[in-house]
Amino acid sequence: MENMIFENNNWKKTSQNSNIPLYTSKDQPKLIHKPVLIIGGVHGDEPEGVWLCEKLLEHLRGVSSPTHQDWVLIPCLNPDGFKKRQRTNANGVDLNRNFPSSDWNPTAKELRYFPGPKPGSELETQAVIEAIDTFNPRLIIHCHSWKPSIIYTASTVPKEAEILSRASGYELQSDIGYPTPGSLGQYGYFQRSIPVICIEEKEGAQKEETWSRFKNAFESILNE
Repeated sequence: MENMIFENNNWKKTSQNSNIPLYTSKDQPKLIHKPVLIIGGVHGDEPEGVWLCEKLLEHLRGVSSPTHQDWVLIPCLNPDGFKKRQRTNANGVDLNRNFPSSDWNPTAKELRYFPGPKPGSELETQAVIEAIDTFNPRLIIHCHSWKPSIIYTASTVPKEAEILSRASGYELQSDIGYPTPGSLGQYGYFQRSIPVICIEEKEGAQKEETWSRFKNAFESILNE
């Protein structure tokens, strides 16, 4: 028997009218416990993060009983960029520089990092902000691919970051090594006081390889 998953395939749309689906462990009024918010596809040219979220959703659908922890899952925040395999959204904005954090900066060292005309200008960014407002998550995990690592933004190391690091063998880091103004990490933790974990999967990793690396970690996080 498959686990009941609540899905809203028309939850939000992009400027190109593409759907941004959202899935939850319970019907929204019953999400009484602060859930874990999991997001993939912030950058359209990092398919590994989308695949990881899709495999997680497939797994959650297949388990016979609900997880102990409530969760909210957005497998692909940037469907337009994902279709074109480009980092930015359809408006040429790097969504991970567009959040209205106190350090948002209008300049960018390269066009692919363009932060948008103003903080929170993009519909995709606004969708995440609304998800935070609506669901009040206790933790945010967003899935990317670059140099293999687990990066956390918080005053102390979240136990979930340690779990992900142990399972994957990836280095645990408190920052990515360079400033990321307007990022989800900066906004989530410093503006909303929510610990944020960024999974940086190995570029070019295959779906099954990625899932086997993180499966036990997600099971542990959602069932603790």
